[in-house]
Amino acid sequence: MRRAALLAALLVAAAPVAGQAPLDWTPDEIRAVASHGPWPPPVAVDRSNRVSGNPAAILLGQHLFEEPRLSASRQVACGDCHQAGRDWRDGRARGFGLVELDRRTPSLWNVGWQHWFGWDGASDSLWMQSIRPILDPREMGGSTRGVAKLLREDRQLACGYERAFGTAPGADDERLLVDAGKALAAFQQTLVTPRTSFDDFRDALVAGDTIAASRYPIQAQRGLKLFIGANCASCHFGSLFTNGEFGDTGVPFFARDGEVDSGRLGGIARLRASPFNRLGQHSDDATDASATRTRHVERQHRNFGEFRVPGLRQVGRTGPYMHDGSLATLDDVAQHYSEVSPDRLHSDGVPLVRALGLSGEERVDLVSFLRSLDSDTPKLLPPAPLCP
Repeated sequence: MRRAALLAALLVAAAPVAGQAPLDWTPDEIRAVASHGPWPPPVAVDRSNRVSGNPAAILLGQHLFEEPRLSASRQVACGDCHQAGRDWRDGRARGFGLVELDRRTPSLWNVGWQHWFGWDGASDSLWMQSIRPILDPREMGGSTRGVAKLLREDRQLACGYERAFGTAPGADDERLLVDAGKALAAFQQTLVTPRTSFDDFRDALVAGDTIAASRYPIQAQRGLKLFIGANCASCHFGSLFTNGEFGDTGVPFFARDGEVDSGRLGGIARLRASPFNRLGQHSDDATDASATRTRHVERQHRNFGEFRVPGLRQVGRTGPYMHDGSLATLDDVAQHYSEVSPDRLHSDGVPLVRALGLSGEERVDLVSFLRSLDSDTPKLLPPAPLCP
């Protein structure tokens, strides 16, 4: 009984006080907060993918996402690493396909708005990124021929393909592999996080609604002020809380003993060499406008050891953290950025990371703000049958 009473008291103490005034916010701070919305943004449409947003393709992609026969062992599916019940990741420090990998499995939330994919940006479209793990011998180890054969011979998948693409699976194996990637991408574009308590606060602050703004915990408000004051938004900006680019955060670049992960430097090389990038024949963008970034990206020495800046929505639910899963908790992340040494930054570019020198209380406030970017998400229902 005493423990229950104590727990109730703690919950009351942690809850926002009715009528409690929000902190004072300067016009510049309000503009900075406003820049992280509104949410959700307009629907993402990929012009290089002709079935982006197509309901039949989304359904086919959902089936393919859980299809282990895409792998060489016929036992590994996309959904084994990107699990719906774990916020579309596996919870491991490093991913595991057919063998242990060098990097953490990222969450797929809000992936449809990205313009580079993978920790090193080796893919320039979501459909290209969906093809990569299927063929990677360490992840799924599948083959172009194997994917095409499955789409032709499985009655349900063949029917779903015809509904999505308007024709029965043809004789071109590579075309079928690409179309499987495009259906997978169409499904993943639907994975959008709900609104959060931060979004409600942001909208109230912009509208000048102090009553609604007062519902946002003071601790999270203090953390948001720290986030703004420390210029975290130079990398984590906009409604997605990411610039979608790459940076050196002072995390060691060794993948394992004797092996180096070059990050963005190697990713650009793989992107340019791939037949599946937006410059190739498989893009559906007749204007070629969506290939501009790919056409102009160049490898530079400063790209060594740079990794993609992740979005922060659902960040409290998608640990461990950093590209190699080396930090277990958000407090570890806050401490890392509080103490990071410039000597650990191994690129020769202009460093955006500096030691924040946060106190223990400030780290708690910052984590409180980051957790306000989390939301409970609806359970994904099993997909409907592809065909009667």
